[in-house]
Amino acid sequence: MALMGQMMAMPLLISSLIQHAARHSGDTEIVSKRVEGDLHRYTWRDAELRSRKVAQALARFGLEAGDRVATLAWNGYRHLEIYYGASGSQLVCHTINPRLFPEQVAWIANDAQDKVLCFDASFLPLVEKLVSHMPGIKHYVLMTDRAHMPAQTSIPGLLCYEELVEAEDGQYVWPSFDENTASSICYTSGTTGHPKGAVYSHRSSVLHAYGSALPDAMDCSSKDVVLPVVPMFHVNAWGLPYSAAIVGCKLVFPGPHLDGKSLYELFENEGVTFSAGVPTVWLGLLNYVGQNKLKFSTFKRTVIGGSACPPAMLRTLMDDYGVEVIHAWGMTELSPLGTLSKLTAKQLELPVEEQRRILEKQGKVIYGIDMAVIDDEGKPLPWDGASAGNLVVRGSWVIDSYFQQPASPLVEVAGMGTWFPTGDVATIDADGFMQITDRSKDVIKSGGEWISSIDLENIAMAHPGVHEAAAISCAHPKWDERPLLVVVRKPGVELTREEMLAFYEGRIAKWQIPDDVVFVDEIPHTATGKIQKLKLREQFKSHRLPG
Repeated sequence: MALMGQMMAMPLLISSLIQHAARHSGDTEIVSKRVEGDLHRYTWRDAELRSRKVAQALARFGLEAGDRVATLAWNGYRHLEIYYGASGSQLVCHTINPRLFPEQVAWIANDAQDKVLCFDASFLPLVEKLVSHMPGIKHYVLMTDRAHMPAQTSIPGLLCYEELVEAEDGQYVWPSFDENTASSICYTSGTTGHPKGAVYSHRSSVLHAYGSALPDAMDCSSKDVVLPVVPMFHVNAWGLPYSAAIVGCKLVFPGPHLDGKSLYELFENEGVTFSAGVPTVWLGLLNYVGQNKLKFSTFKRTVIGGSACPPAMLRTLMDDYGVEVIHAWGMTELSPLGTLSKLTAKQLELPVEEQRRILEKQGKVIYGIDMAVIDDEGKPLPWDGASAGNLVVRGSWVIDSYFQQPASPLVEVAGMGTWFPTGDVATIDADGFMQITDRSKDVIKSGGEWISSIDLENIAMAHPGVHEAAAISCAHPKWDERPLLVVVRKPGVELTREEMLAFYEGRIAKWQIPDDVVFVDEIPHTATGKIQKLKLREQFKSHRLPG
């Protein structure tokens, strides 16, 4: 018989994170740019007390363990309190993306069987429109104070968040329960079909927070000032509200104010050292900083993920502004972090250009995640940096099924058990660095050969006249598919099709150069900031390629 350890059985619970922050970093600030336009300041100690009051207030609704509490809210202190107050009291925090179509918002709320909806004032018109379509929601809470409550509303029994909190005494003891209990639900962005729910546990969320804060991951510490640009409704802001509590750092929330000017002023005024977000947000910030010839005084590093970071953006941030870029990859089903690109000691000895090429990859897994690339028959491919295959993952914060979906999404890998199929095509090199070459549904299949749309987009983004670019497949009578490049020019720039195509010469194999270029005013994005390739393919499905 195996000898068992003789250790305390302390469950990994989300409430323990904010308790730790309150006890050991109690005076550290949390700063929020509110929907109302002003700045709110308080501490981790205040946040933990108010989270307990939120738990008390939710209990008065007669909710039972496992009931869902939904949010439609920006990044702010009240949203943070619901994160901890709901999950910590054995309820399930369900963040809904307000950028989705209204019909999708209602569908998600109904699918999750939400009982309570807490929302920022920005979304009052949206909620008023959807009330009749969400019959399961029994309590609506506007996340504001009495002074900012609407004089009239069609929402029955609308409650004031601050009045609910102020009515409680905070004499609440966080309960202890099984760490595998559901803590939160996030839905995929649903680019094809209905969104699907990923149900995280307390255990998976705490382990994810531990892993993401490690030095070779996000490298968070108590000395940091962290501003999550990535929304709290986008996979729990990549776990930063939890990681920040673990290390007890200052936390800065931008609210709805995500334009370049607002972000820059918040970065400077609050001494932000670290941030995280998708490439589209950094485009806006870099344009503002560049146009106004500004620099960052404290901003030292950022994680960029959600979609591939163009090498030109990485180099601009590093060379022009001294900001370390940590390229990352993940997905809703991974809570979301899978890999981060941080150089090893051996790689730091390489020439700078070689280092940059490595940093442009999505990076190495953090402990808690394992990955492989496989062929269409499920056989593992070599880690040689060249063999592209279907990327599969497994780990302590990877889902094994979707909410209320009986069919398992897992696939069998020859001799290695079951794994989660990511839908990405990737290579892994001998050092374990993974590089996404495409989404399996976005790869351009020309005459039996694959062309990476990401490679084409990265080259286009390096052109000084390009603001944004997307490469999609177009039907071709001989080659089945050929690449079409869709480009948004920078303001005031004259850029022709011929100039754009000439820019590819010598940068990629001749047969991979796009057949044509179209210029548009804007490129459509999903609710999480990713380029909507499906919509672009539909828009240009009748486009006739030259030749």
